[in-house]
Amino acid sequence: MQRRIFFRHVAAAALFVVAAAAAHAQPKQYTVTAPDGVTLAVQEAGNADGPPVVFVHGLLGSHLNWEVQLGSPALQRYRLITYDLRGHGLSGKPADAAAYTHGRRWADDLAAVIKAAGARDPVVVGWSLGAAVTTNFLAAYGDAQIAGAVYVGGVIELDARQIAPHPALYQDMVSSDLKTHLDAEREFIGLCFAQPPDGVTFQRLLANAAMASFDMQAAVHSMTVEAARGLGSARKPLLLIYGAKDALVQPAPSIERARQLNPNVRSKVYAASGHAPFMEEADRFNQDLATFVDSVVTR
Repeated sequence: MQRRIFFRHVAAAALFVVAAAAAHAQPKQYTVTAPDGVTLAVQEAGNADGPPVVFVHGLLGSHLNWEVQLGSPALQRYRLITYDLRGHGLSGKPADAAAYTHGRRWADDLAAVIKAAGARDPVVVGWSLGAAVTTNFLAAYGDAQIAGAVYVGGVIELDARQIAPHPALYQDMVSSDLKTHLDAEREFIGLCFAQPPDGVTFQRLLANAAMASFDMQAAVHSMTVEAARGLGSARKPLLLIYGAKDALVQPAPSIERARQLNPNVRSKVYAASGHAPFMEEADRFNQDLATFVDSVVTR
């Protein structure tokens, strides 16, 4: 009798392990079609039944930018959803400049990913250009569909007072001379960090950049950003995280402008980070993100 009870307990424990493994299934990949026909590559990891978090990467990136978050023990209880922006990574790369200059197109992409994933009240995390995409989403769709948003090194507006001046660099990034173009992209990736990543990661980020559409890079600096309507009308919690040593986006003017548009935004500045605090001070960022998600998601 005791042996039967023992084996029943073992079987129950095994079923619990199987159920837990199912919830934390292997990462999956699928595609979503944007309203204008662009195919978007989507990826998921973490707990499929957990509160959803949608990550939106920045210029010249892809879902690979978020590898530290996807592997973080502090974030595994959440449903972690990433996607490659149009013109980036494994997503479609239309040649038409209007596919990149109209901010609504990028907003529609994010909305399509949230809908296709069935992500109910997600927290949206936008890095750099991804923050501008989030703003355009808020302008087009409001914030009723999300629980809150985190801007990381976020572009509030494409305004010279907020963006660090690198005119020669941005010109070289769209040069028709391949060597000039690639050297500029390497410089751009280097400027993302006050604390550079390891060599393998840096090389992977360079490969990320090389996959980005040339047409997108030539057009994206003219993308419309509906900051007043997006940030200004948002009522859900918004957290801004910047690195004090950011060489691409100027933290103080960006935070000041965001607060002018929406006095309710909260902000944090990481003293040791540059443009990518989610990589440079990953443990702190992951904990701050977990705290934010737990504070805004109701279950």
